[in-house]
Amino acid sequence: MIVVGAGIAGLACARELVDAGIPAQVVERGRVVGGRLASKRFDDRYADVGAAYVTADAPSFQGRLDSWRVAGLAHPWTETFSVDTAGRRETTTGPVRWSAPGGLRSLAEDLARELDVTLEHEVRALPEADAVVLAMPAPQAERIAAVGVLQEWSPVLTAVLTFRERVWPDFHGMFVNEHPVLATVCDDGDRRGDGAPVLVAHSTGDFARPRLGDPLAAAGELETAVRKLLDLPPAESVRVHRWTFAQPLPGGDELFHRQGDLYVCGDAFGKPRVQTAWLSGRAVAHDIIGQSKLR
Repeated sequence: MIVVGAGIAGLACARELVDAGIPAQVVERGRVVGGRLASKRFDDRYADVGAAYVTADAPSFQGRLDSWRVAGLAHPWTETFSVDTAGRRETTTGPVRWSAPGGLRSLAEDLARELDVTLEHEVRALPEADAVVLAMPAPQAERIAAVGVLQEWSPVLTAVLTFRERVWPDFHGMFVNEHPVLATVCDDGDRRGDGAPVLVAHSTGDFARPRLGDPLAAAGELETAVRKLLDLPPAESVRVHRWTFAQPLPGGDELFHRQGDLYVCGDAFGKPRVQTAWLSGRAVAHDIIGQSKLR
């Protein structure tokens, strides 16, 4: 079995297959595993530049989070977020949002332990295997095979802003509504637990779309928007990361797409979040396991 893509969906799929005794090879074009469960090292620490946090309402995924908590890899972060709507501030309470002291990519690295993972290898044609799993956005999967899956994705630019000191009031994270630039801002030092003076801001899709060709050029606009939002002094540094396929529109009821022995999975198959990607990858693995028992 070959799994193309070492994000949370691909790794969850491969992990389930291997645990069932079915050999699986994971191929990833990037230098590291994790996909949008991404943490990048700036200066002497990692900042989460992809998924902002993890939530769970499926018992199986809650169990996975509890296992990571016991291992010291994940911890409950907050149930509350600030909400800014055209300058009006309020606080909203939601599900427990989990984060990772070592960066969210550390959770993907844990799933990848002892798996057969090949990094920095781009798959451009459908490999020959008993089954192939394309664990990626459908527009990317279409470059490899005609999968016939319609998905709509929105891009995002992520800005990591480092300040000399923490000069903002505690707010954990903030949803920003009706803003031309910002969608969310998270206190990375708060969610990671080290108190670092680092904020991570995610742009709106409309702001990101015309700037994908030169994301670094948007650093000034992103910094200005965050500073005005939170009344902050200039940042010491601003780094920008581009996500061309960042946020899918919610999918239907199916957890994956199957076309013979070709599968497509990921967080577009349901409510877009880390849990969905994990469930999608495992659902593919269970289908493959079931098919292998029929042969």
